[in-house]
Amino acid sequence: MVSDRDKQKRQNPSRVRDHLANERTYLAWMRSAIALLGFGVVIVRLRQFQIPQVHRPGVGWKLGLLFSLVGLTTVWLSTVYYFAIRYAIDDDTYEPSTRRVIIFSLTITLLGAGVIYYVFTTALNPMSSFVPE
Repeated sequence: MVSDRDKQKRQNPSRVRDHLANERTYLAWMRSAIALLGFGVVIVRLRQFQIPQVHRPGVGWKLGLLFSLVGLTTVWLSTVYYFAIRYAIDDDTYEPSTRRVIIFSLTITLLGAGVIYYVFTTALNPMSSFVPE
């Protein structure tokens, strides 16, 4: 006997295309997460270019940690979202969400503002091989 789910799979001729698009979206989110993680590491490594401060530790590691945590959260949320969309496609109940895009965009905007602030307020070490133009 053919189940309702099997019938529904046959009724939707674009099902395979939809699943492939979902997978491409998932992979794009993974690339974004990896970039966030990498950027967090780069920010922490920028501390090499700072003049050592005895009285106050730098805040660059906090910003780098924040980027890394957002990257890890992106991995987790995109995986959960991938499976939710996968089942919604199979059940033919998928509805696009704008809330997720807005939240992620605001998060990246705030992190980017933090990077800009950090880069322009951090003193460079004059003994460093990095020379700004």
